[in-house]
Amino acid sequence: MLNRAMLTGRLTRDVDLRYTQSGTAVGTFTLAVDRQFTNQQGEREADFINCVIWRKSAENFANFVHKGSLVGIDGRIQTRNYENQQGQRVYVTEVVVENFALLEPRSNRDNNNQGAPQGGNAPQQGNGNPFGNTSNNSNSSAPADPFANSGDSIDISDDDLPF
Repeated sequence: MLNRAMLTGRLTRDVDLRYTQSGTAVGTFTLAVDRQFTNQQGEREADFINCVIWRKSAENFANFVHKGSLVGIDGRIQTRNYENQQGQRVYVTEVVVENFALLEPRSNRDNNNQGAPQGGNAPQQGNGNPFGNTSNNSNSSAPADPFANSGDSIDISDDDLPF
């Protein structure tokens, strides 16, 4: 059996990041995915796909994307149901994200988010480091990026690799 979903689209709103009672991070969001064809008025329609992402991936995803971000996701389709407060059975179909890719240059992501508050681990403008601003200045408490392009070659033996 095969259950695989691969989508490319834009977030319709910021990720809703929450934590379960046991402390597991879970993020929910909706992805707008353009259809390949236009309607009778010549307009391109979109499908709005509900997605859920778990654990550390959810925290990372929420820190690096915002409403309008272009992302690619890879996951599986899941259906579930529950009884709401009115006693009605509610059915949900969603994509459980297993992998994601940010599909815009960092400068585009930062420009689209100007004026919005930056979270603790959210990307900052400047050095192109996806783990935040780690430049050596007096306002930064983070250490310098040891992998920044300094022009020096890095000597790594095959024995140093974990695979």
